Amino acid sequence: MDCVFCKIAAGEIPSKKAYEDDRILAFYDLDPQAPVHILLIPKEHIESAADITEENSAIVAHIFAVAAKLAKELDLAQGWRVVTNVGKDGGQTVMHMHFHLLGGRSMAWPPG
Repeated sequence: MDCVFCKIAAGEIPSKKAYEDDRILAFYDLDPQAPVHILLIPKEHIESAADITEENSAIVAHIFAVAAKLAKELDLAQGWRVVTNVGKDGGQTVMHMHFHLLGGRSMAWPPG
């Protein structure tokens, strides 16, 4: 499989890690869209959130628990956002399920 996120999870491609355990990896995005922009990925290849099943859904709860832990550690008490894109038309550019943790500025819309 030629999945860039699988290679990052396996340590074949370096990343700036924010968190890692046996099930997930969180690392800083190379093209941040906010002062804090961390990607959270399962180490198991799941193509997108559309592929979540009863059997593999626990990984999503774990990812959200880690996102909350990171938000506390990074002092994002004023607010933060978790986003996932599903499929090409949904804006997914890497076909490995991932969640964006964004914070460090107002994420409210409209701004202001």
